[in-house]
Amino acid sequence: MGEKLVVNGVFVLGVSLMLLGSLSLGLGAKTRHFKWDVEYIHWSPDCSSNSSEGIVMAINGQFPGPTIVARAGDTINVELTNKLFTEGVVIHWHGIRQIGTPWADGTASISQCAINPGETFVYRFILDKAGTYFYHGHYGMQRSAGLYGSLIVNVAEGEKEPFRYDGEFNLLLSDWWHQSVHEQEVGLSSKPLRWIGEPQSILINGRGQYSCSLAAQYSNSSVEQCKFSGTEQCAPQVLRVLPTKTYRIRLASTTALASLNFAIGGHKIVVVEADGNYVQPFAVPDIDIYSGESYSVLLIADQNPKENYWVSLSVRGRLPKTPQALTVLNYITNHASKVPSTPPPVAPLWNNYTHSKAFSNKIFALIGSQKPPILARRRISLLNTQNKINDYTKWAINNISLVLPSTPYLGSIKYGLTHNSLDYKQPPETFPIDYDIMVPAKNPNATHGSGVYTFRQNHVIDIVLQNSNALKANESEIHPWHLHGHDFWVLGYGEGRFDERNVKDLNLKNPPLRNTAVIYPYGWTVLRFVADNPGVWAFHCHIEPHLHMGMGVIFAIDVHKVGNVPRQALACGLTANMFFENKP
Repeated sequence: MGEKLVVNGVFVLGVSLMLLGSLSLGLGAKTRHFKWDVEYIHWSPDCSSNSSEGIVMAINGQFPGPTIVARAGDTINVELTNKLFTEGVVIHWHGIRQIGTPWADGTASISQCAINPGETFVYRFILDKAGTYFYHGHYGMQRSAGLYGSLIVNVAEGEKEPFRYDGEFNLLLSDWWHQSVHEQEVGLSSKPLRWIGEPQSILINGRGQYSCSLAAQYSNSSVEQCKFSGTEQCAPQVLRVLPTKTYRIRLASTTALASLNFAIGGHKIVVVEADGNYVQPFAVPDIDIYSGESYSVLLIADQNPKENYWVSLSVRGRLPKTPQALTVLNYITNHASKVPSTPPPVAPLWNNYTHSKAFSNKIFALIGSQKPPILARRRISLLNTQNKINDYTKWAINNISLVLPSTPYLGSIKYGLTHNSLDYKQPPETFPIDYDIMVPAKNPNATHGSGVYTFRQNHVIDIVLQNSNALKANESEIHPWHLHGHDFWVLGYGEGRFDERNVKDLNLKNPPLRNTAVIYPYGWTVLRFVADNPGVWAFHCHIEPHLHMGMGVIFAIDVHKVGNVPRQALACGLTANMFFENKP
């Protein structure tokens, strides 16, 4: 079936099939039904001493929301009821391509209307391939409020993973502010900008520590040692392992802002999956993970079984003002409360992008994976800039800051209502050749827009994501970009401004398939995808404040071919009037 190799003591089976887990979607497939109520509840994710309880968005009283575990080929049927008092809500199924069901993508004003208070909406879609995914709110900044959960898709019945392991852990990573999400939104929309600042804590499966530290004895600060009974909402979940066994750790980052570095003291890890796609296994001491990304890594419990070890998450790409998140890898020959005998791992310096790029450049598609088409039909260059519109601070793409319309794009395009509901003019496909990405723009002013890039089905598209200087001199930020409805090949990264000389360096041999890719400061990233999924799809920076401030674009692909859209998905704006007028 394939070649065998051992990476860092972990047995891995090479695969010569194109995409394991997507080959037998009908074999043993099931329909899995869920009834979810979305509501606000009192919760204390990091046990802050400043406020005994916070407010989080929860599903069926759970934070994070319930974990869905299913198989490739299964149908998911979620009956979602909005029990918020004054807000709409939607759920985006991050990384699920929604083939044939673009209305179930869960993007307010793009694929559907927001679900109003008291309303129920049914999401029904097929899980087309195995992998590590998650779901989250995609209306306003509800992801920052805690509306998220894990979605684990195992291989289809009768299929096998291309690697072996004895047990599995699922770690959903997020960040947390003590300031409410509504305060955050108002601050981002104020003049002048009131920036939310860095998160107060990093959460692992919704649990973090703010007023104390698990590793206080190794700290130079006056922070107290955490003392938990285990019943606290912020008490860490310990990872318990048996000596010599191999474990799969699924990592998914739904952070609103933070880029993270993940490490396990004394252990190396082997990366085997990225964004639901298998990669050539490689061993590293730590990995960087950006908002919207997911990975599977293999850990072999081969260290001294008389000790416990730190599992750590540290902030990357921003000056760290948020404490390191910690839990414990517990060899079960020890008590779970035994403090590791060595300090937590020390992360690379926050702005050591050489380390970050070295990790990104190690990720290649597993042997036998689908290769990208040799040529693209069209190239779109997207310049990421920070701008001003009427003295409000915004983010823009090719000088246009995205605003979403009252009528969802899916409905307005499908039913020919674009002249009344959208900017009919297509956005620019490139930016001025003399634009200097290394300095603040001479004219920082931008405009609002809701235009759409339109593609024909099966056309091959190249996207050049170009980073630049922000409004402040010598400042350029990391931006992880996520594409809905498709995976893309990451053909390469580079520094400075992309030009034709860089084309020869792009990887067409074994680039990884992803759904999220990072652009480094003052750099570029080139993506290639096949526009093979009719619908309307968001493509945007996955940092929540950046999207809120306009950092995204919309792709429309042969929308007239989309059928069976539930009326309830479009029961707002101009499409609501149309349905009402045509109602028998």
